[in-house]
Amino acid sequence: MSEYPHGDRSWWQEARFGMFIHWGLYAMPARHEWIRNYEHISNEDYQKYFDRFDPDMYNPAEWARMARAAGMKYVVFTAKHHEGFCMWDSKYTDYKVTNTPCGRDLLRELLEAFRAEGIRTGLYYSLIDWHHPEFTVDDYHPLRDVAEENERNKSRDMSKYAEYMHNQVTELLTEYGKIDVIWFDFSYPQSERGKGHNDWKSEDLIKLIRKLQPDILIDDRLDLPGSADFQSPEQYVPSNGIRNEKGELLPWEGCQTFSGSWGYHRDESSWKNNKMLVEILIRNVSRGGNLLMNVGPTARGYLDHRAVAALDGYAEWMKYHARSIYGCTLAPAEFPEPENCRYTYNPKTNRLYLHLLVWPFKFIHLPNLAGKVEYVQLLTDGSEILFRDSSTAVHMNESAPAGAVSLDLPPIQPNTEIPVIEIFLK
Repeated sequence: MSEYPHGDRSWWQEARFGMFIHWGLYAMPARHEWIRNYEHISNEDYQKYFDRFDPDMYNPAEWARMARAAGMKYVVFTAKHHEGFCMWDSKYTDYKVTNTPCGRDLLRELLEAFRAEGIRTGLYYSLIDWHHPEFTVDDYHPLRDVAEENERNKSRDMSKYAEYMHNQVTELLTEYGKIDVIWFDFSYPQSERGKGHNDWKSEDLIKLIRKLQPDILIDDRLDLPGSADFQSPEQYVPSNGIRNEKGELLPWEGCQTFSGSWGYHRDESSWKNNKMLVEILIRNVSRGGNLLMNVGPTARGYLDHRAVAALDGYAEWMKYHARSIYGCTLAPAEFPEPENCRYTYNPKTNRLYLHLLVWPFKFIHLPNLAGKVEYVQLLTDGSEILFRDSSTAVHMNESAPAGAVSLDLPPIQPNTEIPVIEIFLK
């Protein structure tokens, strides 16, 4: 039993699919959201982006419509990334969007737009801040190799930075309505000059958040075991979900990108195709997790053609197959997955969903389901799929395993990236 209270995960585990949005000044150089780190850029040299930030094509209502069409039920938006730039009108800093040529509170506009589409709202807040004068230079800092900056650490006070951070979190959780998720990033106590819960004053921060918004969900990156509402594996799908020392499944949410970067990267060519993106969603849910899929808007404030095509791919697939995602989780252990397949299971409806990553030749055998199946249909169009227990199978050139159910599939794959078979259990 954790000593920390937890938020309301009921809606989140039903939703299963959300949109991550990484957007900030780094969209202007368009070379990666960690550009300051990679290129050792000082505050002074980075200032040119602040002085010219003006996303004239920003239309969060359009983003929200695309997210809803794609089947995404919640959004997590970068209020502040590692660069320290604030996307809202914070009274605790001048390094904010309302002081740029943009002159608008982009966070407030986004929250209003997504709420209008019925999408729950969350905030990403970086624990790291490469702009703040009290944030000590460490091994991730852009100025880590500058001797003078390292020397100045003697006069920097991380407790003042922690106070600044707590003040901003208070501001975000009191002046922007109900926030459903707060996503902190990240702690690194294991490195030589690392930072962890003592630097962030994480214990006090958790108490503050729970006081302000008791139902909010908090991720696991505050370096405070037992305080998180969910685990957050990044850019991979855990093969068996995320489990505790007893083997029990923990609430978890994988975060992934359409390409290799989180922020807008103009010249990147490692974009995933639509089938890969759908498969990532299926694999997360099939292991009892959520998927938070990221988009990185351009500096002018729109989603480029690659991001739109990816969202359209989700929209096309989810239009017919959302039932196999919402409210679903991993299948009961007694039902092992056939080769090249992933199961999801809805415990409320007692339906099993077979996702066919590779279309089989005529038959597919489902172990341990004999006598347990009431009806089977192709989820794409609701057309019946004939099935029989292995003991009654006839005219097959291969033997089905004992206790299996055999499905008789159409010869041609349905016109969808990954077909789904809906199995009504008795």
